[in-house]
Amino acid sequence: MKTIVEKSMLGRAWVASDCSDTVDTDNLMRCVLRNRGVDDADMEKFLNPSIHEYMPDPFVLRDCEKAVDIISDAILKNEKIAVYGDYDVDGVTSTAIFIKYLRAVGADVIWHLPTREGEGYGLNSDAVRDLYDQGAKVLITVDCGISGGTEVDVAKSLGMRVVITDHHSPDAVIPAADAVVNPKRADDDSGLTYLAGVGVAFLVLVALNRKLKSVGSPDLLEKISSVNLMEFLDCVALGTICDTMALVGLNRAFVATGLKVLSLRQNVGLKALMQIAKVDKVSVYTAGFVLGPRLNAAGRLDSANPALDLLLTDNPLIAHDLAMKLDGLNQERIGIQNAIMDQATELANQCCARGRCSLFICGDNWHGGVMGIIAGRIKDRYNLPTCVATRVDGVINGSGRSIATINLGAIIHDALSRGLVTEGGGHAAAAGFSLPVEREAEFCEFLEQSVLEQLNGKKPNCDVLVDAEMDAAGATMQLVRKLQKLEPFGQGNPEPILALRGAVLNYASVMGRGGTHLRGCFRTSTGGRLDFVGFNLVGTPVGDFLLDDANINTKIMVLGRLCENSYNGRISAQFVLEDIAL
Repeated sequence: MKTIVEKSMLGRAWVASDCSDTVDTDNLMRCVLRNRGVDDADMEKFLNPSIHEYMPDPFVLRDCEKAVDIISDAILKNEKIAVYGDYDVDGVTSTAIFIKYLRAVGADVIWHLPTREGEGYGLNSDAVRDLYDQGAKVLITVDCGISGGTEVDVAKSLGMRVVITDHHSPDAVIPAADAVVNPKRADDDSGLTYLAGVGVAFLVLVALNRKLKSVGSPDLLEKISSVNLMEFLDCVALGTICDTMALVGLNRAFVATGLKVLSLRQNVGLKALMQIAKVDKVSVYTAGFVLGPRLNAAGRLDSANPALDLLLTDNPLIAHDLAMKLDGLNQERIGIQNAIMDQATELANQCCARGRCSLFICGDNWHGGVMGIIAGRIKDRYNLPTCVATRVDGVINGSGRSIATINLGAIIHDALSRGLVTEGGGHAAAAGFSLPVEREAEFCEFLEQSVLEQLNGKKPNCDVLVDAEMDAAGATMQLVRKLQKLEPFGQGNPEPILALRGAVLNYASVMGRGGTHLRGCFRTSTGGRLDFVGFNLVGTPVGDFLLDDANINTKIMVLGRLCENSYNGRISAQFVLEDIAL
């Protein structure tokens, strides 16, 4: 490894592998893949991920056979089945594909999505009782349930059979459900721990489909023949991307294939949402940062049911109305988020001034629906594991987002086992929790000590791994086309980070409704131009430098990602700026 920049304007070192300064695009591709742990032997499989190549036997998941036996038995007996989901995109898409399948095969199905503020994450005993009162004999959880031991006991006491499908980290003792399908179970040998909740749900549906084909009546078999599970992969891709799961193995195939399905716009609701959001080209970015926030907005501010209704409807007029509603809720969410972000950033600065390795930021009566987004933004800005929470009526509810080297979910589970938090769960990159206000200081210190323990007493590494160092003149559409062969990008396969030399600032201005983003243009050594955008850079040292007219015509080194930009029919290379160095 070599150091390209000792200290950037954001205080980070830029480091790169020895192959990073190659000018040959084929060697650049190999260097990028090696940085992601892909050798030449696996290159073809990585570059062309297919469901056929990666799809395992779904019964490799522990308890999957038990789960499909219970569900198929309920379908054959025409018993009412309840699907219990979650309010985020992973939970809503998981719920949607289960409902779609069960409806298609003629099952009697009802469902419930909890409210973030009223019920909170996971199973709720009153909601379980309500589903029972509606006649449900079988309860299926999707993207939740693994921490719901008490609620599962309630369901069992009512005589319900319970199937848990989840991907969150379990406690030492798992709920006493009839079947618990979770690749993170200690006794699960599937190797599929990277799946999102919707990925687990999809595998269970594949297994269920196989089971029903072997036991179904002619009428049921006819219904099954009308189901194409591949059409569900648009939802699987959305849930996987929005839950920031690693795009490796089966997830990579899910997303690559799912984005192709999404681009066909077969889902009436998603088609309407893409029209409202002006999505022309489907990508991981548009799924995660354009469609995802709109689907998430309902659950953040109120009930996630409009998002679920959108995914389920076949009526274009209803879909349009729901898409408009979600778009409006997203704008409302942005306003709430920006107001809290200013306060949270000031508190984060105070924490950083004390030299802490973690950030716990808490405010009075902040809207709980935007805690996770703000935690993610602050985590990105300071490169520290971050928890953001709100104090309401003596209770603190929060969300956390973590850096690559810290397993935040494990920390929250440890806090739960010690009784420090009353509720909590998550995975390595994200977690949620609740605790009484009188334990705030204790939790803050516990978080810091737990992070230090995982870091072995060292400060978090702020180094940025650069995939390629090159002259800004080489950032062309030809290179964009080469890099696109590495898609889909995401966790586990991030977009290549480029360090460009010789970029001359031409101009920069503020863009976006919230006034937090930048756009502008660099000139290159050959006289060409390279347009750039910079997200959430206003108010940072980078933003301050670029917006200062005194710095126009200054030659700088820039760090970021190269992508395709389409505007008014014109396609060009665009640089997504993350940092600069003088």
